[in-house]
Amino acid sequence: MRFATFGPHGQSRAVFVALCLLSATGLAACAGRPGPETLGTVALDDYKPTRVETLYTVTTRDRAEPGQNVFTTTKTRAPNYASFAVSIPPNHQPANIEWPKPGRKVDPKTDFAVVAQSVLDRTQMLQSISRREAAAPIVFVHGYNYNFQESLFRLAQLKTDSNLDGTPVLFSWPSLAALPAYVADKESATYSRDALANLLSDMVRARKGEVDVFAHSMGGWLTIEALRQLRLEGKGDVLDRLRVIMAAPDIDGDVFTAQLDVIGRMRTPITILVAPDDRALQVSSFLGAGTQRVGALDARDPEVAEAAKRYGVTVIDISSLESADATNHNRFFDVKQLATALNKPNATATLGDAGAFVLDAAAQTVSSPFSLAAKVLRRR
Repeated sequence: MRFATFGPHGQSRAVFVALCLLSATGLAACAGRPGPETLGTVALDDYKPTRVETLYTVTTRDRAEPGQNVFTTTKTRAPNYASFAVSIPPNHQPANIEWPKPGRKVDPKTDFAVVAQSVLDRTQMLQSISRREAAAPIVFVHGYNYNFQESLFRLAQLKTDSNLDGTPVLFSWPSLAALPAYVADKESATYSRDALANLLSDMVRARKGEVDVFAHSMGGWLTIEALRQLRLEGKGDVLDRLRVIMAAPDIDGDVFTAQLDVIGRMRTPITILVAPDDRALQVSSFLGAGTQRVGALDARDPEVAEAAKRYGVTVIDISSLESADATNHNRFFDVKQLATALNKPNATATLGDAGAFVLDAAAQTVSSPFSLAAKVLRRR
């Protein structure tokens, strides 16, 4: 039984409604979408922020100008590297990114703000990460319709809200950050798979230990392609050090099965956060002529559980969690809610169980045993 057998049951009317919702939320996002000016370094003067996150970035986007950390939608042959120190404002609310209001300069007292940054090369970045005395680094791979600054500040938000003690690394591929650009984004993500595979290999060897990977939406497609590439290159030692979580992965079910046939069983099972009511993935399914999307699997279907066990992956339905917007595609934004629910002591199985599970957010339990937060969404 294949993963492609199971999926969203929406009819054409449901897809039409989903398209309307996506258009509405997309237009709203574009109206307030942050521009490259938010990447400028802000002087702190006498203000001392209570929290500053140091983020490293690797991107297959080209630089707008040599020696500057402003990135375009143009693909580059060799990845670009940088680091950013982002201050978190005292008014920060979980799952939110506090952007400056239109027409107003960035104020670190009320907004996420870049307070320092550096242009790096590959060697400098790896040396910096290897010197940091922290837990396993976490690589964040963003999804469709993201510009560079959105993905950077989203990682800063995830790092702050989850209290991750590892070093955060953003892998940003050249999304066009436009709703009509779905096909172009898919090609840009695929273009970046070798660069991501090389980064994961570099990270494992620089740290001589585990590396966590958190991928969202189309970033899940890119991540699985990179894992497949590592297997084809004979880098099983790298795969054995990776701990992968995918939220709402936008992957065709048949393609995912074929990818897993090459990747094989991971030492730590790939964890997939799914929601059958994900409207964004309903649209993706519609664009794919009705194909099943992995991020919308029905974990209650016993055949899904059987397929998950056979392929050695962990499927967790998180649709009981509150959604960040009408698309139901971004539940992972509220990592505090997610980590609290998934790290309850009454979750009874050992780490690494494969199978399909359903999260009951109200009771903060799962219908079958698993553990996730201890691996990636670590809380102090």
